[in-house]
Amino acid sequence: MKRSASAKWEGDLKTGKGTVSTESGTLQSTQYSFSTRFENGTGTNPEELIAAAHAGCFTMALSGQLTGKEKVPTSLETTATLTMEKLDAGWTATEIALSLKANVPGITEEEFDTCAKAAKEGCPISRLLDTKITLSYELINS
Repeated sequence: MKRSASAKWEGDLKTGKGTVSTESGTLQSTQYSFSTRFENGTGTNPEELIAAAHAGCFTMALSGQLTGKEKVPTSLETTATLTMEKLDAGWTATEIALSLKANVPGITEEEFDTCAKAAKEGCPISRLLDTKITLSYELINS
């Protein structure tokens, strides 16, 4: 399986602008710029897209772990927050914090913790990233 995306940039770093597009068409010439990346400009940025990819990947991996234990989730809601810091080597993603609200009927805290940790370690985006990944969750048993 291969997935692809493309980026186009015009101009210098600070006043230029770019677009990103995905093969699927979900993103089509979606704009990004210096201000959307390093300031509070409107638009996306590569770090936000990585966080979205990680949240989606982890959540699907967790659903798979839970389903494998016959504990089908009612809902899983994950927020991934990517932290960027300016280090000697330059801007670096130093952490991604995964924060999860989960409604999984009939599961114990221990069973859920095992599944959540396995999903965090096993999701392909987690394995791709060379940064600290933390996980916190709220389990809502119905």
